[in-house]
Amino acid sequence: MRFILSLLAAAAGIYSLLIFIRILLSWFSDIAEGKPVKIIKSITDPYLNWWRRHLNLRVGMLDFSAVAAIVFLSLLQFILMTLSVSEKMSFGIILAEVLLSIWRIVSFILGFFIVVILIRLIGYLTGKNAYSPFWSIVDSISQPVIYRINRIIFGNRITNFVKSIVISILFLAVITAGGWFIFNFIANILWNLPV
Repeated sequence: MRFILSLLAAAAGIYSLLIFIRILLSWFSDIAEGKPVKIIKSITDPYLNWWRRHLNLRVGMLDFSAVAAIVFLSLLQFILMTLSVSEKMSFGIILAEVLLSIWRIVSFILGFFIVVILIRLIGYLTGKNAYSPFWSIVDSISQPVIYRINRIIFGNRITNFVKSIVISILFLAVITAGGWFIFNFIANILWNLPV
């Protein structure tokens, strides 16, 4: 039984790697679609499409459903590996890993927004061309987040653009750090529940 569980965990890891390769391939649309690319697409697209249909993780032009798909596979891989090593799994351990997996998705998205807003701040401070296609994409991702955070903090008051960006970065960083602390604290409690 341990061998089968280890084999399934390895298969989940390999499938995660194929999905990661598929995501990278989608970024480079000019790559010729040879037989290896078509094989990877035929293996991974049904799984990724299921996540796209059932989760609404699209933010502007970005779709984070692939992140959820990979996190789910890593959770499955963790459970299978834990079962193959100890053949015991408590409800607390599974609940802790589910909780941490959800937090990994959320923290990835928060970190992504921190980076995008930081890029916007650097672009603004260095006087880069705000009308180029790159900055249009950065603005389409960052502006809704900056707007919502400023509404939470400042209400209807109008604030300086740089101040709004810096406050947004700090707000997201505090939420991310606080979330890691809280979710790890709760996971430690769940891990230590009796079997």
